[in-house]
Amino acid sequence: MNERLDSITATAVRVAPGLALAALLAGCAVGPNFVPPAPPAVAHYTPADPARADAGDSEAGQSITPGAAAPDAWWQAFGSPDLDAFIGLALAGSPTLESAQATLAQAREAVKAARGDLYPQIAIDAGVGRSNQGAGRTSSGAVNNASVGPSLSYLLDAFGATARRIEQAQALSDYQQAQWRASVQTLTGGAVQQVIDLASAIEQARAVQDIVAADQHNLELVRVSAQAGKSAGLDVLTAESQLASDRALLPPLLQQASAARHALAVLAGKAPAEWSAPDFDFNTLRLPQDLPLSLPSELLRRRPDIQAAEAQLHAASAAIGIASAQLYPSITLTASWTEASAGTGALFSGTSSLWNVAAGLVAPVFNGGALRAQRAAAVDAYAAQLGLYRQAVLQAFGEVADVLDSLSNGAALLAVQRKALDAAQATLDLTQQSYQAGQTSFLQILEAQRLFQQARLGYVRAKAQRYSDTAQLFLAMGGAQPDAVPPAAAR
Repeated sequence: MNERLDSITATAVRVAPGLALAALLAGCAVGPNFVPPAPPAVAHYTPADPARADAGDSEAGQSITPGAAAPDAWWQAFGSPDLDAFIGLALAGSPTLESAQATLAQAREAVKAARGDLYPQIAIDAGVGRSNQGAGRTSSGAVNNASVGPSLSYLLDAFGATARRIEQAQALSDYQQAQWRASVQTLTGGAVQQVIDLASAIEQARAVQDIVAADQHNLELVRVSAQAGKSAGLDVLTAESQLASDRALLPPLLQQASAARHALAVLAGKAPAEWSAPDFDFNTLRLPQDLPLSLPSELLRRRPDIQAAEAQLHAASAAIGIASAQLYPSITLTASWTEASAGTGALFSGTSSLWNVAAGLVAPVFNGGALRAQRAAAVDAYAAQLGLYRQAVLQAFGEVADVLDSLSNGAALLAVQRKALDAAQATLDLTQQSYQAGQTSFLQILEAQRLFQQARLGYVRAKAQRYSDTAQLFLAMGGAQPDAVPPAAAR
């Protein structure tokens, strides 16, 4: 047994210089080293980024601070404990987010699997059999045979093919990380938008109910006037028609509110029958007044869609290295030690030990240009992905520019709608008073009522749009960051 160990030790000493040389060669990796593209040399999103979004003295103004970072848990800026609680519920229970987490975990395991190729592969080879050892022997001359022993193989990463595969796997893992963040962004953004839609539907429904109540009051007035002989019967029919028409506005708004509640239940990972959202309205939401505006260079590091495009670009760069390494020789080192005997009882007797140490090289000589074509295709794929990355950056900048203009225009629209509502309310009050005094016709009341109805609903929609634009700005700035996601949802 000692002699056998001495023999193995001597063999290891002879092989050691080759392994050292292999380690040195493994540090070389052909192909390009990835460098993220430089951010666009722009300092603004629009020719003149707004500093404020004011909606008149009767409405809250919003200030926009260039260079300020968006809060991680941006939805908390709306000041609603119910909204915060719902976002936490959605992050913990969303099946979509659960799927994105599992896909991310899969990508991370793929990185570990790729790194396994850096190490020697060790296996145990064993076998038993029965054979006739010589020609002409009868079955009585058959003997049992057995063999067992370890084997080792090591693919020398002389030109970096393995390193580039690991790099590619890591880039794809980074891509899935960005996709997971995009799922969080879609979830939180969708939740806030559905809350705003629900609040808008509830407030519009209240406005319609108030309008219907006013219609009923007008109908009572015209009936009294008709009974006193001061109004024609046609006025009564017109009032009844107006009441029915305004009542028809209510069911679609109630359906809109129901759809928003159902959508919130789905976002939370619940069936609408087992969970119902609270009645969000604009009395329980606060319009954020301090809005951040990240620098364009910072935006590239915060938006998950840009990070995903950069990760795909990195993976395409690593693919060039993989294709380049295929043009060079592949070197494999192998070693094995086998104990063999005619019968299991003598396996480790020391008389049947076999060992083998070898190095193999496979070099491409002629393949019809396939390998060079594959490398050229990888270069073209990188160029295509670079175009997609640049398009993602431009699209992100365009989204921010749209939201900034929408904030300014939305604030101006709300100010106009507020003035229109105040004027319509004053006109309706005076018209009703004049009608009771017999100074105006009922048709004038209906016209004032119609203008008030349009102004009231228009004001609610403009208010909802302002909330939506504010949420869109937070999303355009990158949405929720990893630190904002509860640990249970970020695993």
